[in-house]
Amino acid sequence: MPGPPLLRTERLTRAYGSLLAVNGVDFAVHEGELRSIIGPNGAGKTTFFRLISGEVEPTSGRIWFREQEVTRMPQHAIARLGVAKSYQITSIFPHLTVLENVRVAAQGSARAFDFWRRADSLAEPRARAAEMLATVGLTPKAHLLAAQLSHGEQRHLELAIALAANPVLLLLDEPTAGMSPEETDETMVLIKALAAGRTIVLVEHKMKLVMKISDRITVLHQGQVLADGTPEEIRANEAVQRTYLGAS
Repeated sequence: MPGPPLLRTERLTRAYGSLLAVNGVDFAVHEGELRSIIGPNGAGKTTFFRLISGEVEPTSGRIWFREQEVTRMPQHAIARLGVAKSYQITSIFPHLTVLENVRVAAQGSARAFDFWRRADSLAEPRARAAEMLATVGLTPKAHLLAAQLSHGEQRHLELAIALAANPVLLLLDEPTAGMSPEETDETMVLIKALAAGRTIVLVEHKMKLVMKISDRITVLHQGQVLADGTPEEIRANEAVQRTYLGAS
């Protein structure tokens, strides 16, 4: 893809004592790309996500977003630059309505403080929330408590919450975790639709999903990049077959 990468890391490393969870990772994703990160358990995928979102500081190495160095920048500051993340464990407000969950996120990104107006009177965040619920197909359930949604619907609600801030880069940590095959298929279609006009990086274990929707795939193994390429290149890569796909 032309132009500089939207997100880039150089020799990114995170050590926990003698354990190198992420070890010298060079990574680049371009605007408009849908990139998947795969690898066996313990490969460093979640730690890498925490590093690029600002949740965890690197032991060494550097991170750039939109050609601005963001190494060791706190998570809230990186979020303000346009990076949003959904988590492997569903994170919603179960006792707020579906609409209120997204409105709170939209309100938080739109203004820092407004002590003198009722939160539910803020028209712009409410309209943004309604738009995002329509995007993920939850408009008919906007009035329900979030706790009343199915697991798959709660995951889609979390996507709407992440999208409420209109991020430049959307990070999805195992977006289909715990879903049935039917819910996984629905989410696959949704993620592909969300990728139109957005940049998405996701960590995922389900190979069917990864191979169908990704523009490129990065394979991590023992904290390092084992391979990087198109789905066809990754599928044909002998090292990936031995290490991850289980081929003899």
